[in-house]
Amino acid sequence: MMTKKEAEPAIRRLCHDWAQETGFSVSSGEMPSFLAFKEWLNSKGYGHYLRFKSLCGPDADAERWFDDELGQNWRN
Repeated sequence: MMTKKEAEPAIRRLCHDWAQETGFSVSSGEMPSFLAFKEWLNSKGYGHYLRFKSLCGPDADAERWFDDELGQNWRN
């Protein structure tokens, strides 16, 4: 199991890889789907980045980073 500190930069980078691969654009006004991102992580073999200890849970942290990277902080 990795640490939260190790997972964060990888997940933040992978948000952009996901957006590029799926054609998501912040400027489109479309809201990104964390669930779709999580499914993509698992399908690409990156699911292990969501296994770390966290007080609020790894999915909650990862979704916050996802929203931050894709300009969706206002949803939180």
